[in-house]
Amino acid sequence: MTTVTRFAPSPTGFLHIGGARTALFNWLYARHTGGKFLLRIEDTDRARSTQAAVDAIFAGLKWLGLDWDEEPVFQFARAARHAEVARQLLADGRAYRCWCTPAELEAMRARQRAAGQPVRYDGYWRDRDPATAPAGVDPVIRLRAPREGATVVVDRVQGEVRVENAQLDDMVLLRGDGTPTYMMAVVVDDHDMAVTHVIRGSDHFTNTFRQLLLYQACGWMPPEFAHIPLIHGADGAKLSKRHGALGVEAYRDMGMLPEAMRNYLLRLGWGHGDAEIVSTEQAIEWFDLPDIGRAPARFDMAKLTNLNGHYLRAAEDGRLADLIAPRVQAMPGTRLDEAGRVRLLRAMPGLKERAKTLIELAESAAFYVRLRPLALDAAARKTLDGGGLRVLEPFANSLAAVQNWRQDVLEDEARRFTDAAGLRLGKLAQPIRAALTGATVSPPVFEVMEILGREECLARIADAARGVGTGGAGPT
Repeated sequence: MTTVTRFAPSPTGFLHIGGARTALFNWLYARHTGGKFLLRIEDTDRARSTQAAVDAIFAGLKWLGLDWDEEPVFQFARAARHAEVARQLLADGRAYRCWCTPAELEAMRARQRAAGQPVRYDGYWRDRDPATAPAGVDPVIRLRAPREGATVVVDRVQGEVRVENAQLDDMVLLRGDGTPTYMMAVVVDDHDMAVTHVIRGSDHFTNTFRQLLLYQACGWMPPEFAHIPLIHGADGAKLSKRHGALGVEAYRDMGMLPEAMRNYLLRLGWGHGDAEIVSTEQAIEWFDLPDIGRAPARFDMAKLTNLNGHYLRAAEDGRLADLIAPRVQAMPGTRLDEAGRVRLLRAMPGLKERAKTLIELAESAAFYVRLRPLALDAAARKTLDGGGLRVLEPFANSLAAVQNWRQDVLEDEARRFTDAAGLRLGKLAQPIRAALTGATVSPPVFEVMEILGREECLARIADAARGVGTGGAGPT
């Protein structure tokens, strides 16, 4: 039997972090077993479903690298098929029409609450003669659910759970206007899509008992179920926006890499020994349902950011340069021409060691492509105004004679200069850094000099010496 999993989001908003993890687990299980991963858009809520949300779901899955195997199924387009199955159950005597009005149902619930009874439909029209139905009321179609015995779910994560059938009522399959309910649509779609494993959040667990009754009524083999615990915040509270319950696109915009997100989402409730860094290839090899824990996972933004830093350091330099290029280009005072792109690529090995997100990487790389005169921050101005320029100006004359513009040659030249002047190397390196980067923190300064190149370095130092961009007029 071929394994078939599915991800079935409602397009009423973004692809949130919990949905992304559910999609990942379904995708991994399908890939692990050599099966299929399908996508179904549950767009039956026409008032809240939007094309923008559909597009966001597609974009989020694509960014995460979760490819689906067939054309997406749109649930609303299958309403006629859902209604067909409901009417067949009616014809087979496994469902019946109910003419209770909303007012009668509310009165029924009020009586049950007053008597301290469970609030549910009491089966009023289950065995009544349809000939006694009131005129002018469009009936719903309800499942004729068993009242004896129990329904048992053998869940691949939660274990065996039993509910007495007497606690379940005759759920509505088709509304009075002929539209199918969520329960009807989900069961028919999962059956028609040949879904073998339903992997979803534990908030859907109570639906499973009713869905199993519907499978039984239709004479269909139900899929296996695996209900994943929900995600909580680092403080153990229900996940909210303050914890990081955002759309997947928000994490992309924060500068996260998709492979880091996959790794982090994987570890939210699933484990393989002590492994924290799990490549996608390893995840496909190792992933299995029994390894999903039963306790809620805790989302920790700091851990995600640190993990992203690991993947940044491991990423190819060219890819990172391409990823940060639009961010750098959007910064004021930059020009990302072909020479600038070459600088970014050459600088990437040093830059990525110090960054945890693409935003940090772009910000730290921007000085390589800033237009002259370079704007200096307060610390850089203080370094230059506090005597740095008096050291830097004579060294600039020595630099002008250097032809072999490599960092080792440049460092040797700097050491000769400081030895002759009786200075520590840092007394020269910090003014150079301030003049070349506009800041007092950067990659190794001689590495920066080699990447910027001879002409750019001498020009930036000359700007600093003239006070251009420093907020002053230079030394007197």
